[in-house]
Amino acid sequence: MITFTSSQLDLWLATFMFPLARVLALLATAPVFNNMALPMQIRLVLGLAISLALTPALPPMPAVPPGSWQGMALLAQQMLIGIALGFTLRLVFAAVDMAGSLMGLQMGLSFAVFYDPQSGSQTPVLSEFLGLLALLLFLAMNGHLLALSVLAESFSLLPVTLTPFAAKGFTALVASATTIFSIGLLLALPLIAALLIINIALGVLARLAPQLNIFAVGFPVTLAAGFVVLFLSMPFFGAAIERLYDGGFASLAGVMRAGGALP
Repeated sequence: MITFTSSQLDLWLATFMFPLARVLALLATAPVFNNMALPMQIRLVLGLAISLALTPALPPMPAVPPGSWQGMALLAQQMLIGIALGFTLRLVFAAVDMAGSLMGLQMGLSFAVFYDPQSGSQTPVLSEFLGLLALLLFLAMNGHLLALSVLAESFSLLPVTLTPFAAKGFTALVASATTIFSIGLLLALPLIAALLIINIALGVLARLAPQLNIFAVGFPVTLAAGFVVLFLSMPFFGAAIERLYDGGFASLAGVMRAGGALP
């Protein structure tokens, strides 16, 4: 008769549960995986499969019973690490959304909104378009596979231990978040500059011809010019997004190193 001791069961549970908490937290926050179109059951099965694949290659887990207070704290810590990693990747898409909002505001499309089930709120149409385009480029560049490889590497840089996540990791995460506005502004800068020139020209025209209804003329002009500039900038959008993704993964590596107090 095969018997198991409680310590053996605790060790087996800890070997699987602690990595599973980090994997599920990342799948709940990382781009592509946290899409509302992906059913919760599929994400759960995917998390279980990834955890089963990673478990044999992971370092030994701490001898902490999962049901103890230390085990609960360790589970919370792994969830926090997974959320931090997924949120760092999500910042890249937040920059694209902000660029779309700035473009739509300058073009006069701020009133054209679309219900986004991902965020559960109204999103400008141009932001939704650029977000979908960025998501397709992310998949085309195998960004989802890179995210999973980074997840596997995180167990080497941030092993499952009782050592808390270093405060420098949160500092690096906040520093990455501060770049959202600047990156979004840089993405929208060509269109903003072009529309600024057009608005200056319309202002001069309104001074030269006061009888001209500038509001009736300016809106279709800025809208058409915005679409033309957007069309002309599309061939360069892929290269800009690729550099943005490279910076996002570099920020992710910085967060992991800082969280693990590594040089």
